[in-house]
Amino acid sequence: MSLALQHPGAPAAAPPPVPDTGEQIPALCWPTVAIFVGAVAVFAASTWAALTSRLPAVLTIALSAAAIFVLFTVLHDASHYSISRHRWVNVAFGRAAMFFVSPLISFKSFAFIHIEHHRNTNDGDNDPDHFVSAAPYWQLPLRFPLMDVPYLRFLIRNIGTRPCAEIAETAVLMSGTVAAIAVTAGTGHMWMLALVYLIPERVAMFVLAWWFDWLPHHGLTETHRGNRYRATRNRVGAEWILTPLLLSQNYHLVHHLHPSVPFHRYVAAWRRNEAAYLDHDPALITVFGQQLDADEYRTWKQSNGRLARVLPVHAPRAGGDTHRLTVRSVDRLTPDSVKITFDVPSHLRDTFGFRPGQHVTVHHRLAGQHLRRNYSICTSALSAELAIAIRRIPGGQFSTFANDDLRAGDTLELGAPTGSFGAALDPNARHHHVAVAAGSGITPVLSVLQSTLDAEPDSRFTLIYGNRTAETTMFAAELDDLQARSQGRLRVIHVRSADPDHPAQLRGRIDPDLVHRLLGDTDAVDRWFCCGPAELVKSLRSNLIEDGVPAARIHVELFRGAAPAPPRDGAIAGEVAVTLRGNARTVALDAGETILEALLRNKIDAPYACLGGACGTCTAVITAGAVTMDQNYALSAEDVRAGRVLTCQSRPVTPSVGVDYDA
Repeated sequence: MSLALQHPGAPAAAPPPVPDTGEQIPALCWPTVAIFVGAVAVFAASTWAALTSRLPAVLTIALSAAAIFVLFTVLHDASHYSISRHRWVNVAFGRAAMFFVSPLISFKSFAFIHIEHHRNTNDGDNDPDHFVSAAPYWQLPLRFPLMDVPYLRFLIRNIGTRPCAEIAETAVLMSGTVAAIAVTAGTGHMWMLALVYLIPERVAMFVLAWWFDWLPHHGLTETHRGNRYRATRNRVGAEWILTPLLLSQNYHLVHHLHPSVPFHRYVAAWRRNEAAYLDHDPALITVFGQQLDADEYRTWKQSNGRLARVLPVHAPRAGGDTHRLTVRSVDRLTPDSVKITFDVPSHLRDTFGFRPGQHVTVHHRLAGQHLRRNYSICTSALSAELAIAIRRIPGGQFSTFANDDLRAGDTLELGAPTGSFGAALDPNARHHHVAVAAGSGITPVLSVLQSTLDAEPDSRFTLIYGNRTAETTMFAAELDDLQARSQGRLRVIHVRSADPDHPAQLRGRIDPDLVHRLLGDTDAVDRWFCCGPAELVKSLRSNLIEDGVPAARIHVELFRGAAPAPPRDGAIAGEVAVTLRGNARTVALDAGETILEALLRNKIDAPYACLGGACGTCTAVITAGAVTMDQNYALSAEDVRAGRVLTCQSRPVTPSVGVDYDA
C-alpha cells in the first residue's frame, strides 16, 4: 500500500508513478508493538537503576537514551497510521511514545508537523526538518539536540489552522513539563530528573536528528513535488549493521515513497521493486558518503555479489579510472565561455599527458545528479598545462555551473585524455596545415595549432574560424598573440555571421565554397583539421574527398556527433564477448544494435564520447567475427586493416563478435 502526498498548489502534471509495494497495513504490527514494549521496559529498568544507584550514571543515561530513540520509531509509524488499520490504535501508541520522546507537544501536533515535512521535503521554511538538513556543518552539534525547537515554531505559525482540542492537549503537556521541572528544581531533585530523563532525552534527540533527518536529506535540493525520487536517499552497504542500527531508516527513500509501509518492511519493499525505483535514478549514497547514480549502484551490486549488503563501501568511481584534480584558475574568454586550467600533481603527469586534439571526460555531481561531459583540451601538448574551455549552453547544467559557480580551488573528477583528432607531429616536416573551426570547435583545433607551431618550426598553419561576432569569439586574444609571435607561419581568417561591419567577403557561415575561395588550391594543403557542427564537418569532408584529397589527410571532430545511421538491411541478433579493463563478459546483442549500445544496455561502462564516429574514444579491436561500421571519421585505413573498429558505429554481420578494448 502506498500513500502519495500532493501539495494543493502543485501543478496538474502527475509526478512519476510509485511502484506498488505489495505491503498492507496489518490489523496490528507486532514488530512495532514488540519494540515499544521492549523500549518501555528498558527505560523503566534504567530509571529504577538510577533511583537506586545500581548502575553508573553514564550507563543509565545511555540505556534511557537508547529506549527513547527506539520509541521514536513507534511514534513515527503511528503518525503514518502504519501500526494498525484501526486509527485509535495508532493514536494510542503515538500518545504513549510521544510522552517519552518530547512531552512538549501533543501526538496530533507532531503528526501534523511530520506530514508537512513529507509534503514539503527540502522546501526551505515549509519543511520543519530543514532546520537540521540544511544547516552549515559547524552548526550541526548545536542544532541536533534542539530538533524539536523548529517544531514548536512551526506549530505556532500554523496554530490558527489546528483543532482546538489538539492545541489544548499541547498546552496541557507543555504546562505539565514546565511544572515538573519547577517542582523537582524546588525540591532539590533536579539532578535526578536530569539523570532519568532530561539528559537522555536530549541525547536521543541528537541521534534522531542525525540519523533520521540529516543523513537521509542533507545536500539534496529536490523537493517532494519536484522529484520525489531525489528528495531523500537510500544509504547502501553494510546493511547487516546499518539496518538494525538505524531501524531501517537507511532505506529512508522507501519511507518517503511509501509512508504507510511499516518500518520493518522497507527492505522488502525496496527489493521487490528495485528495478522500478532505479528507472527513476533515485538518490543513493554509500555508507561513507560516495554518491551513486543508478548505473553505478548496479555495478556496485554486480561487482560485490552477495557481499554488497555486507561491505561498508566498494563502489566504482564514476566512469571508471578517474582522478580528482584541483582547478588552478577559471578565466573568462567571452561573456558566455570560460577557460578552466587544472593543477596536475606530479604522480599524475604521465596519466594526463595528451596528444594534440584529445579530450577529457569530466564527471561531476550537481544537485544530486551525476553529470558526464566531454571537453577538448585547448593547450599545447608540449606545454605542462592542462586546460579545457566551456561555452554556456542554454539550459546546460554543467556549462552553467562552470561559467557561474566554478572557482579556483574547487575540484573536478577527470578521466585520462582520449581521442584521435590530432595527427603525429614531425619536427622535420615542412607542411601547410589548414584548420576549419566554428564556435567552441576552436578548443581542440587550438591545441593542434599550438602544438604544431611548437613542434614543427618549418611548418605553417591557416585557421578559418567562424563565429557570430567578435565578442563571441573564444580565444581571440590568444590567437592574435600567436599570430604576432609566429613570424608569418600562422594566418587566422575570421568569418562572422552576425557582424555587419565585418568585411563582406568574410560574412556569413563557413561552407566548402567559402573555404575554396579563401584558399584557392586545396592540393597544396598537407593536413586538414575540421571541428564544428556536424553539417559543416560532414559537407567539408565529403567535398574534399570529391576533390581528390585522401581521407587519411582529413581529421574531423564533432562535438555532438553525427546523426546515427539507420540500421542496415539484414541486421542480425547475436552476442558480443567484450574484454574491458581486464574483465571478460559476454552479452546478448539485439538485431540492429551497435556493439556499444549492447554494452551500455547491459551496464558495462565502455568508453565513449561523441557517439558519431568522430572522436575515436570507443575504439576496440575485433577479436572474433565481423562487423560493419555505419560511419568512420576517426580511424585510418591502417587502423581498420589492423582490426580496429568504432564500437558506437559497429553492427555485427556474424552471430558472434568479440571485441577487446584493452588491446
